[in-house]
Amino acid sequence: MAETQFFVSPAWLWEHLNDQHIVIIDCRFSLADPQLGKQQYQASHIKNSYYLDLNQDLSSPVGQHGGRHPLPNVNDLGHKLSAIGVDSSKTLVVAYDDSRLAFASRLWWLLRYLGHEQVVVLDGGFTAWQKSGYVVTDAISPPKKGNFIPKVTPEMVVDIEAVRSRKDLPKVALVDSRERDRYRGEREPIDKIAGHIPGAVNYPWQEITDSSGYLLSPSEHRQRWEKLETAAEILVYCGSGVTACVNLLSLELANIHTGKLYAGSWSDWISYD
Repeated sequence: MAETQFFVSPAWLWEHLNDQHIVIIDCRFSLADPQLGKQQYQASHIKNSYYLDLNQDLSSPVGQHGGRHPLPNVNDLGHKLSAIGVDSSKTLVVAYDDSRLAFASRLWWLLRYLGHEQVVVLDGGFTAWQKSGYVVTDAISPPKKGNFIPKVTPEMVVDIEAVRSRKDLPKVALVDSRERDRYRGEREPIDKIAGHIPGAVNYPWQEITDSSGYLLSPSEHRQRWEKLETAAEILVYCGSGVTACVNLLSLELANIHTGKLYAGSWSDWISYD
């Protein structure tokens, strides 16, 4: 049993490091340097962990539409999870990164989308693990047989047509997860067009952790979302459907279960202009 339903501490993971029913996945990645995460993993990582790459494993190839990080092929990801020992019936997956949960949350959301709710993120990430003095290694974890059977939950995701038709309904909220200056269109370092989807409100994803990358308390998450807690549906997006997952984690920590991911996000929205 995990320490909490959604996250575990470095101390808890250290105590359960050799549990045969736990699979640890390193999700470190850099949008500016796509090879960096794998290089970091190869140099030093939590013992027994495996590496999954945002571009190669947690997304599918980019097309004309669908955004910069389209959702991965379900069966391909299922095979990859099976090859590192994830079993649909009994494996607890622990995901970590060093980016305030930006990429670990993507895996957390994907597993839940594929019907696997036994997944948590590591509070504080790799940095917290290192600061705690726990062992790291450069030994690459060998393949481990698992049996992951995807059971897609389609209602967890929306496409551009759903956003267009539902975003202005009275009980629907549209949330932009990017930094405030990107939301306001004052800065756009990645996409070709600046701004936000009309009607969206801004809840920057970095606000669910403190400056050291530790999650805020459940009461702080509830307070953060109190203006939207009565919404029947909360459609969440970011630049490409990655950091929006951090806000979806925050909603769950606030005990709000109406969040849905606009997977293509802003990069998909502007591809139709």
